[in-house]
Amino acid sequence: MEQNCDFLKLRRLGVDTHQEPVVYMRQDCHVAIAEGFTAQSRVEVCTEGHSTIASLALVSNDLLSHQEAAVSEAAWRLLGEPQDGERLSFRHARAVDSMSFVRGKLYGERFTQQTASAVIRDIKAGRYSDIQLSAFVTACAGDRLNLEETIALTEAMVASGQRFDWGSDNILDKHCVGGLPGNRTTPIVTAIVAANGLTMPKTSSRAITSPAGTADTMETMTRVQLEFEQMRRVVEQQGACLAWGGSVSLSPTDDIVIRVERALDLDSEGQLVASVISKKVAAGARQVLIDIPVGPTAKVRSADKARRLQQLLENTGAALGLQVRTLVTDGSQPIGRGIGPALEARDVLQVLMNDSQAPQDLREKSLCLAAEMLEMSASAAPGDGLAMARETLDSGRAMAKFRAICEAQGGFKQPQMAPHSHTICAEKHGVVAYFNNRFIARLASLAGAPTAPAAGMDVHVRLGDNVQAGSPLFTLYAQAPGELAYALEFLDGHTDVIRIEEETV
Repeated sequence: MEQNCDFLKLRRLGVDTHQEPVVYMRQDCHVAIAEGFTAQSRVEVCTEGHSTIASLALVSNDLLSHQEAAVSEAAWRLLGEPQDGERLSFRHARAVDSMSFVRGKLYGERFTQQTASAVIRDIKAGRYSDIQLSAFVTACAGDRLNLEETIALTEAMVASGQRFDWGSDNILDKHCVGGLPGNRTTPIVTAIVAANGLTMPKTSSRAITSPAGTADTMETMTRVQLEFEQMRRVVEQQGACLAWGGSVSLSPTDDIVIRVERALDLDSEGQLVASVISKKVAAGARQVLIDIPVGPTAKVRSADKARRLQQLLENTGAALGLQVRTLVTDGSQPIGRGIGPALEARDVLQVLMNDSQAPQDLREKSLCLAAEMLEMSASAAPGDGLAMARETLDSGRAMAKFRAICEAQGGFKQPQMAPHSHTICAEKHGVVAYFNNRFIARLASLAGAPTAPAAGMDVHVRLGDNVQAGSPLFTLYAQAPGELAYALEFLDGHTDVIRIEEETV
């Protein structure tokens, strides 16, 4: 009888587990009994033409029949989007031998080129459960990776995905190491660079621990999920793109690791460098500018840590054939007004359109970064890059190029604003003396960003501003009243988000 066969029929339930592949079957079905499957078993699931490894969840009620199995949406995509009723076969996933190298790292051993490659290979193949990925992220956290380990991981991550070759040595890219709310310079810089005839195949990550990444912000204005050949066509047409790196399979293991880093709220210095450099190499870049904001509540908090990060980035880049230039910038306060995808997109558009309401700090920083890149490429002589960048922006050529890039990626749309808001005002007269960037990012995230693209916050003051009691300091935005209340509840216990001090004579 059919129930004695070694397969089950697929039933698509539409369960969203984000990027984690999960398979569901009855605990008393013939496959579970015959294979000795238990909850959380790592199971290889196969269709006629595809296979993936998933974590098993056992069902004890009538959600599924004894002849059915379901898979999460992530597993369904990895299986090639099979039809309901298609046959699925199952077997125990083989032991993940490379976990011994992760355990060794936790006990103080170093990754080698061989062990790093084995770990990254297994992560790409989906052999690591989320628990095992968490162990890997923890093993790399902080400054536990030295230069040799960072280079080894970077090379392994590049080898795990596709790679562009643009047939030129003058291919530009930029990156910010993060940790500073707002600071959405990339779309502006990319538009300025591309408007001057240069090539900049820009891929970006989604937010890890912040309220928005460049990909999240761009997604409020255009399509960012481009396949490999789609990205190639956009860059060939417009000289640049602004795409999500995860959709192009450039260093694909990085996006798997980022998902776990986000859940754990952990960052690794070496993993950060491997992530940045591997994606630049995979995108075909040859010259890369990296922004390192430094401030007391930024991701990089001291000049010493900035210097160490500069060396790691430059040396790792050189080992993989990149010319990397790093720029240490002020990370003491947010850049721009908006924090959250749609609010940051609004700021970007205001700068590109030369709007009188545009945040001037975002405009000036973007111009400085673009100037560096124009000079790196020899399009501008040393010292002339800023004038060239400013003319490109002021003339409207940057906005025209930005719009053309968006149209090539699938069309331009205006970012939408959230319906619910609450403004926090100063309780006393004084001078704005301090921003807690971490608390500001946390507030915007609690309000719903980046999951709700329109959520986040607007900052109305800058360091050194004189304020009166009752003057607005910042406004929170949320898609739903409950999210707004959640953020305000956090604020009740964290009053030192923006510090106002009495003016001294």
